[in-house]
Amino acid sequence: MTMDSPERGALMLVRFIAAALIGWALAEVALYLAICHHKNEPVEIIPCVLKSLPFVAGVVVLIKARSLAEWLSDKLDL
Repeated sequence: MTMDSPERGALMLVRFIAAALIGWALAEVALYLAICHHKNEPVEIIPCVLKSLPFVAGVVVLIKARSLAEWLSDKLDL
């Protein structure tokens, strides 16, 4: 199964968005942990879980990248 140029571009876009979501979540959790450590406060579970939701979304998008890219390519075709 070969992909033409628009499908490859859509796949790159989907993978980039997934990587950005994962990076954003990792930065958010790391900053939260650093602030809690700096203020000598305990780390709470709920804020960590909420801040890690983009990570889960990014992993799901990476898993479904090819089908999302095909869908996006089909929607953008005129």
